[in-house]
Order: sequence, then C-alpha cells, then structure tokens
Amino acid sequence: MATLFVKQAKDYSLARPHYPQQLFQFIASKTLQHDLAWDVGTGSGQAAESLAGIYKNVIATDTSEAQLEFAPKLPNIQYKRTPPKLTMEELKLTVAQESTIDVITVAQAVHWFDLSTFYQEAKCVLKRPHGVMAVWCYTNPRVNKTMDQIFDRFYAKDCGPYWDMTGIGLIDDEYRTLEFPFEPVEGLDHTGPFQFKSEKKIDLEDIFAFIKSWSAYQTAKDKGIELLREEVVEEFEKAWKKDGDGQKVASFPIHLRIGKVGKMI
Repeated sequence: MATLFVKQAKDYSLARPHYPQQLFQFIASKTLQHDLAWDVGTGSGQAAESLAGIYKNVIATDTSEAQLEFAPKLPNIQYKRTPPKLTMEELKLTVAQESTIDVITVAQAVHWFDLSTFYQEAKCVLKRPHGVMAVWCYTNPRVNKTMDQIFDRFYAKDCGPYWDMTGIGLIDDEYRTLEFPFEPVEGLDHTGPFQFKSEKKIDLEDIFAFIKSWSAYQTAKDKGIELLREEVVEEFEKAWKKDGDGQKVASFPIHLRIGKVGKMI
C-alpha cells in the first residue's frame, strides 16, 4: 500500500474531497476530552487539518513521505512517517504512550491495514474506557443520472481488474462488513455506518484528476495501460455537456464507523 500513492501524491492532495465539518463535530461530540487525536494514514492531511481545529494536538502518520509533503503545516499537528508495521515499543515511542489518545481517525485508508495488528495498537493507546475509534470511507461521487451511470460503469468495468479487491470490496459495501471490534459510543446503539456527505463544485478536469489519484489508475499505468483513453474521455465529455458545460456540484457519500474502546477484559 505504501507505494500505491507515491507517484500521484500531488493529484491526491488536490483531487480528493475534503470532509464536512459536521463529520468532525459528530466525532468530537463522542469524545469526553479533546486533548490528543491520532490521524492514521493521513495522506495529505485532509482530516488532520480539521481535527486540529477541535483537538489541542494532532499526531498524523503515514507511510508515504511523498504524500506528507503536501499536508497543511499547522502548529498543533505533528506529521510522522511510520513503517507499515510498528512494534508496541515503537508505537509508544513514535506515536503515544498507553491510554493517552482521545480519538483515532482513519479516513479512506483502514481497508489497507492489517486490521488485527492495527486494532491491537489502537486499543493500547486509546484512553479507556471512552477513547473513540472513527473510520470512514467515501464512495463514488454523485453528479447527475447520466454522469453517475458512466462513472460507475468505468469504475467497475474499466478499472475493475486493477483494484485491490479486498479493499475496494469493503468500500463498495460502505464499511458495513468491516471488522470493527469496538463498543457503541454513548447515545448510539450501534457502530454504524452513519451517513454524511461532502459537496464541492467541480468541472470535468476535476473528475479526471480524481480518477488519476486512484490506486487502480496507477496500477494500470504501471502495466502500460491508459484507462482514460480517447474514447472514454469523449464519453465523459458528452455526458458532462448534456446539461451544460460549466461547473457542477458533486456529492461524495461518506460512511462512518465509530465506537469506543471499552473496559479492559
């Protein structure tokens, strides 16, 4: 996973959606304190930046130095490049000591993780019993019926052979079947997924930049295959112009799983 987003790190930082403030307000309302957050797989820091407006300090880690270069630099965010796997001692030295973190967030990345190892690490550093784990993914942008049909077909048919099927399967299922060994937080009777959305005005070039930020696009390119070939681009252009050639509002559905660490058994 660490190498999949290196070549398109700049595309990723510019093309991926930012997450709505309502999402972070919801997460923050479930943490008793707002001292320390750990954003894992932070990429170019979209989630870390919003967390920094709520929590006193944020630790943001990623395996990709290239992506971290594009992350916003704020005084209360510590960016750290970490290896894909950490020992417990490395975790405590690099990230945080046991039972010190109020919330761990993972945006559009937990499907890449060794979940059993990651959850063990998370339960070590989260404050017991109310430390919060919040992970979310987003699914295909929604623009209009014509564009959505073409986009979904391209995503499944053209890109299908180049996706990591375990990860993309969890996203397509909106994290419903994601292993998530946490207890419901106060005020909720389950761990989700809970639905949010991110909206932004985009043009067709933004759609192409978003596609180019995908791991599937890079995997295909490394094999000498251009997924955005001429006839595909023309089909997108025709669909885009059907109801006007200007910018359009794209909605990215967001699916959140959230829970607390609970008491030590």
